[in-house]
Amino acid sequence: MNNKRRKFIKKTGIVAASSVFAPNILLSTKNPKKEKLGVALVGLGYYSTYLLAPALELTKNCELKGIVTGSPEKIPIWQKKYNIKDKNIYNYQNYNEIANNSEIDVIYVVLPPSMHAEYTIRAANAGKHVWCEKPMAPSVAQCEAMIKACKDNNVKLAIGYRCQHDPNIQAYMKVGKEKPFGQIKMITSAAGYFDGRTDHWKQKKKMGGGSMADMGVYALQGARLATGEEPISVLAKSFTTRPKIYHEVEETVMFQLEFPSGARAACQTSFGIQMNHLHVSYEKGWLKMQPHSSYSGNNGSMSNGTIINFPLDNQQAKQMDDDADSILNNKTMIVPGEEGLRDIRVVEAVYKSAAQNCMVKL
Repeated sequence: MNNKRRKFIKKTGIVAASSVFAPNILLSTKNPKKEKLGVALVGLGYYSTYLLAPALELTKNCELKGIVTGSPEKIPIWQKKYNIKDKNIYNYQNYNEIANNSEIDVIYVVLPPSMHAEYTIRAANAGKHVWCEKPMAPSVAQCEAMIKACKDNNVKLAIGYRCQHDPNIQAYMKVGKEKPFGQIKMITSAAGYFDGRTDHWKQKKKMGGGSMADMGVYALQGARLATGEEPISVLAKSFTTRPKIYHEVEETVMFQLEFPSGARAACQTSFGIQMNHLHVSYEKGWLKMQPHSSYSGNNGSMSNGTIINFPLDNQQAKQMDDDADSILNNKTMIVPGEEGLRDIRVVEAVYKSAAQNCMVKL
């Protein structure tokens, strides 16, 4: 009786175990680990057309598989150039159906900032990993909702800060951590360009426009990444020299930051002034980067004679390969959603300070 009972328990135990693990085994046979991730670009404006799509052809961990667009006339152009299948083409109305497409693993949201939260959350709910362009969103609340949606759906979220994937930027971040020149005393950081357009989403408040959120995050990141700290106070001033164009949003912003270590930063951003540099003054030396956030490469030098000039063929390709590798190997994203949120907290404080003409504590 005991032998028969033991055999019965052994057999039923095997059956029970098989019933638990069978779905996962079947799932793994249907969906083996991919060598490359399929990416769908949402929004086919300048950045997708001239930078991201060409960069995807240079990547080793991912490839362009789909597009989401509200402009039907663009579809045949993209299909011909990138051999995109009919079934991998979506518009903003049938976007949710992407959940049923096994060829698309990642959705890259490349839309005006006012649309980032909606399309990130919809992508997460569709079970897709998300890469979202910067700025992450116009508000802290939206950023938090994006992070929550991705966590709830067990998908990864990365923000498109290409610079943090650049070995030249990583080099000055390392200096901030190791402190070979002692504590930081002062930082000057600037990012801007002259935008001659008169009717663009960057000039419209309801679409998330304005120089601070767009270019200002580069100047802000220059200070944050150099110190490795989060600012504790902000004092800002915004103005415009072209009120007919910049009447809804700011053209130029100047803002000062204070950090816990006592370091100070003077930052500038603009759609009316060409500038791109970072200068860090330490107790016993200095570091400078110029350009600091360029598409074509960033380089710098230090007071001890060290040159920062690591070669990088394509920033966007490096960024997407890094993010795809993090997904494929279940590693932490280099620039997760929390990093985008940190910036938007400061951006909100900058706007509040400029509007109220006072210092804002963080």
